[in-house]
Amino acid sequence: MTTDPQSEVLESRLNDFDPAVRWKALADLADRVDRGACRAAPEAFSANMHCHTFFSYNISGHSPSSLAWLAKKNGIRLMGIVDFDVLDGVDEFLNACDRLGVRGSAGMETRVFLPEFASREINSPGNSGVFYILGVGFASGQLPEGPAADILDDLRLRARQRNLGVVEGVNACLSPVCIDYDRDVLPLTPRGNATERHIVLAYLHAAERLLADPAAFWVEKLALPPDQAANVVHDSAGLQQQVRSRLMKRGGSGFTGPGLGAFPTLQQVIQLCQACGAIPCAAWLDGLSPGEQDFAGLLDLLLPQGVAALSLIPDRNWNIADREVQRVKVQKLYDVVRLAEDRDLPILAGTEMNGFGQKLVDDFDVPELAPVRQACLDGAHFIYGHTALQRALGWGTQSSWASRHLPGRRERRLFYTQAGLCIPPSHPGLDRLRSLLPSATPEEILEAFR
Repeated sequence: MTTDPQSEVLESRLNDFDPAVRWKALADLADRVDRGACRAAPEAFSANMHCHTFFSYNISGHSPSSLAWLAKKNGIRLMGIVDFDVLDGVDEFLNACDRLGVRGSAGMETRVFLPEFASREINSPGNSGVFYILGVGFASGQLPEGPAADILDDLRLRARQRNLGVVEGVNACLSPVCIDYDRDVLPLTPRGNATERHIVLAYLHAAERLLADPAAFWVEKLALPPDQAANVVHDSAGLQQQVRSRLMKRGGSGFTGPGLGAFPTLQQVIQLCQACGAIPCAAWLDGLSPGEQDFAGLLDLLLPQGVAALSLIPDRNWNIADREVQRVKVQKLYDVVRLAEDRDLPILAGTEMNGFGQKLVDDFDVPELAPVRQACLDGAHFIYGHTALQRALGWGTQSSWASRHLPGRRERRLFYTQAGLCIPPSHPGLDRLRSLLPSATPEEILEAFR
């Protein structure tokens, strides 16, 4: 799609921290598409179900509205957002998808501590026992007062406490380049949910503000080898990665680790998801860590507690320069997809969009991803089908309706995938669902849309 100058101005406003500015810009862009003033690309059978927004961290600063517009503009059939520790972008994204006619889903990502894996690294590098987990398919980010809202508040508080520990440790190392969390970090976020990447930016800004020669400072503090120093300090992406990896990961002065109370329990996150009709979703890294080498055993622990889907990032498991590393990781990818399919777990694939070089959407046409393409697209339709039914009728995969009509994981996977394929996006699909009788069966739902 070729963007005209007026649309480019509106696109820039989609990332304003003011929600009113974002919504007005989105409405104006949608009107321009409706009037033919700008044309979206034809819809392609593509999906990215794991995009971080600026409510946690997006490498290009995209808001939920902006990501919905990118899907529309580029003809991406399905898109899902996932933010760390908050549901702040859920309603904005789903409403934006409604306005633009995009099949959307929304959720959150966090980390829990698994005592059964206390001595083994799983999918959080350098953190034994720490496990990334998602909740996907939320119908709203507005939670009534009660246990679920309390758990969500606790996630935000724990994230803040971990970040304060990072800043305290890094300040001690980088003095006189010190930052104040509330003053220097939180203004970089729209609603105060900061990540390590925001903290890194705050330190880079502070060095520029306080020092005559920031480059020399970073060479010394990061102990960069002479042959790397010049390239790193003058490359924003490389410098940010070095600051984060050397100062905030294991061995760094700001590394907090899985201390007592640093992370919530698995049961808390599952309780939050199920109370909201959302789906607890395990995350998979690359199958190489001690904890992931026996991923079947890990699923044996997770599935009885309510985990019902699997999230993975295909691009980082095939798009690798080293051919031998690529061969190993691609095979691990195939193995885990086969394992998920054997357990009837839908696959949610995406690129994250919170790190340098990550794509807007996976290239499922490359030979390496061809064997998993259908599983990834089926999973995208599954979570959209769940989201549409949960929003319209409260009939998502966690509902009593699903328990009554679709008691097994296989039945649910097949039905919600088919529902996602045939339910149109936006208000036409939701309104038609709401017109169904309360006694409607899965077969009657599908028939209504055929």
